[in-house]
Formats: sequence, C-alpha cells, structure tokens
Amino acid sequence: MLSGLDNPLHLLILALVVLMLFGAKRVPDMGRALGSGMREFKDGVLGRDATVPGHGALETPAEVADRARPGTPAA
Repeated sequence: MLSGLDNPLHLLILALVVLMLFGAKRVPDMGRALGSGMREFKDGVLGRDATVPGHGALETPAEVADRARPGTPAA
C-alpha cells in the first residue's frame, strides 16, 4: 500500500528520526559536508582542479560577495 521513500509521510518520518538522532545543530553541518564532498567528487571525476582559480573551481558565496562589492580589486 504505502511503500518506498517516494511517500511524503515516509520522508517526514525519516527526517524526524535524523533530527532526533543528530540534533538540530549538527544536521545543517552534515548537509554542508555532504554537499562539499559531492562537489569534490564531481570535480575529481570531471578532472577539474578545485584549487586552481578559473580551472572549474566553484566560488564560495563569500568570494562572490567580495567580487560584487564596489571598490574591491579583482583577483
């Protein structure tokens, strides 16, 4: 009847269990770390070097804000 993770009720229950296990403070950090790891994996598979500027590296929000700020020299 209601099987699989495609059911919204199952996703809600799973989210509540994760929240109870890890706490509200650690869940955003875990999501951020997971996203960063996935980005590094994708860059590695595609052969991009994230440490070389302009070589397919993704900018952080702070770098975008610095670049958009008037009077800031471009790197």
